[in-house]
Amino acid sequence: MNRRKLLTAAGAAVASTAIAAPAIAQSTPNLRWRLATSFPKSLDTLYGACEMFAKAVADLSDQKFQIGVFGPGEIVPAFQVFDAVANNTVEMGNSASYYYIGKDLAFAFGTAVPFGLNTRQMNAWLAYGGGLDMLNELYGTFGILGFPFGNTTAQMGGWFRKEIKTLDDLKGLKFRVGGVAGQVLSRLGVVPQQIPPGDIYPALEKGTIDAAEWIGPYDDEKLGFLKVAPYYYYPGWWEGCANGFLYINSAKWAELPKVYQTMVTIAAGQVAADLTAKYDARNASAIKRLVAAGAQLRPFSNDILDASFKATSDLFAEVAAKNPKFKTLYESTIAFRNEQYQWHQVCEATYDNYMVRRIRA
Repeated sequence: MNRRKLLTAAGAAVASTAIAAPAIAQSTPNLRWRLATSFPKSLDTLYGACEMFAKAVADLSDQKFQIGVFGPGEIVPAFQVFDAVANNTVEMGNSASYYYIGKDLAFAFGTAVPFGLNTRQMNAWLAYGGGLDMLNELYGTFGILGFPFGNTTAQMGGWFRKEIKTLDDLKGLKFRVGGVAGQVLSRLGVVPQQIPPGDIYPALEKGTIDAAEWIGPYDDEKLGFLKVAPYYYYPGWWEGCANGFLYINSAKWAELPKVYQTMVTIAAGQVAADLTAKYDARNASAIKRLVAAGAQLRPFSNDILDASFKATSDLFAEVAAKNPKFKTLYESTIAFRNEQYQWHQVCEATYDNYMVRRIRA
């Protein structure tokens, strides 16, 4: 699906509703759909995005198209949302693509890969770099259509019970981490753990794991990780951005009246823009509160970053040699990333770096 064409069509369809309201009214049946999300209700960011989406669709349809939002475990567990949409247990779901790399490692590119795209690059790649079309080819093999549903922006490196100063400190570390990062870190001696969001805190508190990453200051503060792991590392090099998706069963999408398809498209776009702005606005204040409460900010050393970069490059070269889908997405994102950084270093990075120096001065 071409996102630009879809949005252009959406605008045209909305304009037409003002002219042909009676005809459209006849084509808007009362519908009730269910949306399952991987994210807990305690997060007004991610879970709240689903509520915003459902309200927008209801309002646009004059309350005819109602979407119920269900948290992890209410219909299916957090990591089974994609499958629930594919088998039509629910009509739609919200999740992170990289939760499903067990199906195909190429799924990681829908959310984030280590040393991949940043938030603006991801948005541009999806809309104008062919990214969304390629991902929907992948999702389409499972009977699913995907819509970008907001980006959490660059993520932190996580909460650690002890300091991580050298590569040796990583060996044997039980670390809750998402996506392909676990496969990269395992090459450095880490023991990666896949744990749903709602189960991270008790695992960290009990010492079942030694460290955990989630998103960033605002959500991490809500989940209380500071109480059980004081060292807060950055950057989360495995998630220079983290893009979420709204998944819709393809057969159910085809049954929707065109005007409802337009409403869903518009609402998803609104949510995507709002989510990124919300994280940018709220992380800035949350990081100050966390530091004031005792969080010990620590950067990953260059040795750790360099070793992680090499391990990533080695892993991706191996996977690309065997997996054509992964290879296509990998080559597309890396070429797009490299070209973007050629431009960003001319103006964006120069401006940002200067402003940071001025503020510090």
